[in-house]
Amino acid sequence: MPSDEELRALLDPTVTVLLTVECQRGVVGPDGALPELAREARSSGALRNVARLVAAAHAGGVQVIHALAERRPDGRGASRNARLFRAAERLPVQQLTGTTAVRVAPPIEVAEEDLVVRRLHGLSPIQGTEVDALLRNLGCRTLVVTGVSANVAIPNAVFDAVNRGYTAVVPADAVAGVPADYTPAMIRNTLALVATITTTDRVLGCLGRPAGPPGRRRSGP
Repeated sequence: MPSDEELRALLDPTVTVLLTVECQRGVVGPDGALPELAREARSSGALRNVARLVAAAHAGGVQVIHALAERRPDGRGASRNARLFRAAERLPVQQLTGTTAVRVAPPIEVAEEDLVVRRLHGLSPIQGTEVDALLRNLGCRTLVVTGVSANVAIPNAVFDAVNRGYTAVVPADAVAGVPADYTPAMIRNTLALVATITTTDRVLGCLGRPAGPPGRRRSGP
């Protein structure tokens, strides 16, 4: 892990953006489409840590982007070229545009200044979406990646960020995947090669935020 000085330099609020990945009610909520993933995100503390990081970003002037995955009721434009996509079509909870399933899940706060990017296709919250252009317009150099899942979307986000010239920072306790022991192995053997791995508390310390629970929810998309 980097020293406190190195991490603090990386997390300069003027060039840092916090990205939450698929932290939506239909994925990590108690009635989500993937109960095992939702349970792991909550029981591991990852979802709470995402909420703490978002609260600290709001307090410290760090831009937050929420990347959500959804599909139209008619399925137009949705990807079908992988088993994962075809399986998702059969799940009892669908991530349909305009439904509560594609709203950011509590306890994460959403502020008016947050940006919400919704995608209808693919595996990545960056590739083929508005996120890269938004990051460049924001002057981002460091992207803090949080959320789910460590199996697919999180590594996609990290690789895409690095390939586009951003420095990726991953608080290891603010991401989740299944099974539980897969996430630390994937972080140690894969993401650690390309991203700066740290913890939620260390990021909070750099942002000058106490390590307590998030405050009251202000608004939501």
